Parts: sequence; structure tokens; C-alpha cells
Amino acid sequence: MKWLKRWKTQTLLLLAVIGPGFITANVDNDAGGIYTYSFAGAQFGYKPLFTIIPMALALIVIQEMCARMGAITGKGLSDLIREEFGLRLTFVMMLLLVATNFTNVMAEFAGVASSMELFRVSKFISVPIAAAIVWLIVVKGNYKSVEKVFLTASFFYIAYIIAGVLAHPNWKAAAISTLKPTSPSVFRIPGYSYMVIGIIGATIAPWMQFYLQASVVEKGITERDYKTTRIDILVGSIFAVLVAAFIIIACAATLNRFGHPNINDAADAAQALGPLAGHWARILFGAGLFNASLFAASILPLSTAYTVCEGLGLESGLDKKFSEASFFYWLYTGLVGAGAAVILLPRFPLLKMPVLSQVFNGVLLPFVLVFMLLLINKTSLMGKYVNSTFFNWVAWGTAGVMIVLSVLLVFQ
Repeated sequence: MKWLKRWKTQTLLLLAVIGPGFITANVDNDAGGIYTYSFAGAQFGYKPLFTIIPMALALIVIQEMCARMGAITGKGLSDLIREEFGLRLTFVMMLLLVATNFTNVMAEFAGVASSMELFRVSKFISVPIAAAIVWLIVVKGNYKSVEKVFLTASFFYIAYIIAGVLAHPNWKAAAISTLKPTSPSVFRIPGYSYMVIGIIGATIAPWMQFYLQASVVEKGITERDYKTTRIDILVGSIFAVLVAAFIIIACAATLNRFGHPNINDAADAAQALGPLAGHWARILFGAGLFNASLFAASILPLSTAYTVCEGLGLESGLDKKFSEASFFYWLYTGLVGAGAAVILLPRFPLLKMPVLSQVFNGVLLPFVLVFMLLLINKTSLMGKYVNSTFFNWVAWGTAGVMIVLSVLLVFQ
């Protein structure tokens, strides 16, 4: 019985430390991410799975860097950029992030609309109700209560792993595509570079770094608690990338295999899964999309509000009252309200928004990484906690790859 007691202790320890890292990694499997992964699997089959292992490594390293900076300095990323590089540069970075994040917020409400239409609920009902729920969770809660809601939402992503198994994929082909280095010639396929940038942007989005570091600071994680936070990041990153892989696998095994490469949105993917992989796969995919969209619609505006307030030196935080951090809460309210309102406009291009928002993420990512690397390698700021050579290689390598892919996309 000793092994059972040890297993219970380790499980309770893991649940105790899970928090900002797990939430941040998983929330980026949002409506835009799910559509991007679905489209990648439907159009290119198992080929995009080659991104999974390097992407997991990059996500773990980048998230760990943010958590370390937050724990050691006690400051958010925007705050550090403003202090070290000046307000003008910070302001430009904030404008780019707000613009990119707003496209993501719109994508989340588009996900709410399309997922609920699967269950025959009009967007004129689902989107306003979702916006109200999102607003109430954040504005009326404190950090601990909001974190519990977000953690519960994170575990619903297991639905995609089940849907992937129900699709009865070719596991051998999936494993070969994951482990075997891809041929450079594959990037000549029309749309492939665009899709790879979208996949990486969906998994390692710029806003995640700002949100994670702000969450670490607000939760009060210090140098002493830092080791447990690393476990949180490791578990969250692996789970998030696993979910992304199973979405690609599910759509490769069904839509691509049976000649349905073109899908309009993530809800379309769920609808198509019904006759190909069974009724429950469709239900799970649709319910997972709604959960992911609602979850991300809460966090993306929150991340933006943290970023802007830190950059301008204004009060922010879920443990502060509306009167104590009025700009923080009003900005959050404005982003939620505007994002939901745009989706209700007639003839809004819902189908183009999800993948486009993830490509914007991918293009902006190297700029954020450069700031992070310059900060985390400052001995005056981080002391003995500066980056190791391995972490620098992975982070600079990720930035370099994204720049090359972005340039390739422009030429194509």
C-alpha cells in the first residue's frame, strides 16, 4: 500500500502547484488554435505533426523564462520592458499586442457562435450570454476564484484527446510524421508555410508571455516557490501540445483521409466528424470548441489589460476593486464588449479571422522573444538566474525560425 500512498501524495502535490503555467499553456488551444489545427490536419494530413516535438520544447523553455523573470524580479513583462527600454518602445509594442490580441478576442467569440450553432443556438443569443459570463467571472471574482474556474476549463481539453482516439487514426503514420524530420520541399506546397506559422502562433502566442508573468507576480510566486512553478509549466506545456496533436490527428484520420480537405471553421470540422468518426466525436469536438472559446475569451482581454496597465505604470490585478484599478477593468470590459459586438455584425468574415489571428501571433512572436532574451540575460536584473546556454539556443532558435518562415511567407 506504500506505492498507493506515495501516488496520492505526488498527485496532491501536482494539483497544489498547477496554476498559471497550466492555464496559460492550455488557453492558447482556443477557437483560432482549434480551427488552425483542424484545417492543418484536414488539408495536409499527418504532415504538420513534425512541429509537435520542437514546439513542445520551445513552449516549455519560453514559458519557464517568463515565470522565472516574474518570480525573481516581482514584475510583469511590460513593466520590465518599460523600465529597461523606455516608454516609447513599450508603447509601440503595446499597440501591436492590442491589435493582435483584439483579432484573437474576435476569433474567440466567433468560436462561441459557431460551436453553439452546432446545437442550433443562434449567435445573437450565445455571444451576448458568453460575453456576460466572461465579464462576471473576471470582474466579480478575485485571483483565487478566477484561477479555479480557469483550471476547471483547462481539463475539458481532454475531450479532444478522446475525439482523436475515436477517429481511429493510422498511429504508425502519425508517429512517423511526428518523429521523422520533414523535407524542406514540403514548404513549397501552397499554403503550407502559412499554416505552419499559424500552428506555432497558436501554440506559443505573444500574449501568453505577458499573461503568465503577470499571473506569477499576482499569485505571489517568489524565488522560493519557483521550483514548483516549473512543474506547473512542464505539465501544462506537454498537455497543451498533446491536445494540439490530437486535433490534427482527428482531422487527418477523417477529413483528410476521406477527401474533405476544405473546412470553413472548427464547427464545420466537428460537423464533418459525425458521419466519419461517430456521433460522440462530433459532440465532444463541438463542446470542446465552446469551452475553449469561452475560456480564451476570458483570458485574452485580461492579458491585454495586464500588458497595457503594466506598460503605462497603472494599477492592475484581479485582487483589486474596480475603483482601485478602474482603467484595468474598463479596458477589459471594452475589449470583451467590442469583440462580441463585432461578431454580431452582418457579413463579418468569420471564416478568415481564426487562422489569420494565429498567423499574426506567429509573426509578432520573435519581437517579443528578443525583448525577453535581452532582459533575462541581464545579470543586474536576474543575478544567478540568467539563462543557460541551452535555453538561449532554444529561444533564439525559435525567434530565428519564425523570422525565416515570415520572410518565406512574404515571398510566397
